[in-house]
Amino acid sequence: MLTNHGNALLLIARDQNIRLRDIAAVLDITERQTQRIVSELIAAGYLTRERVGRRNCYHVAAHLPLRLPLQEDIDLGSLLAILPPQRH
Repeated sequence: MLTNHGNALLLIARDQNIRLRDIAAVLDITERQTQRIVSELIAAGYLTRERVGRRNCYHVAAHLPLRLPLQEDIDLGSLLAILPPQRH
């Protein structure tokens, strides 16, 4: 089971243009909590944010290692690669 941080990161990896309110709705958390989570992911270097018009676009740093004690040698990109494609 992933944390809200992990789930938010996966949602953003699937859709770099996702809105914070959409992440909040999927995770069943407040938009304020989502803002804090995304800010923490940016501060940790897992995400970068780019302003495109009136919207934000996020970029995932897939080369970074996971911060799990037993999986330090696995990078984020490896985890993202094994996930099933998003269903529409």
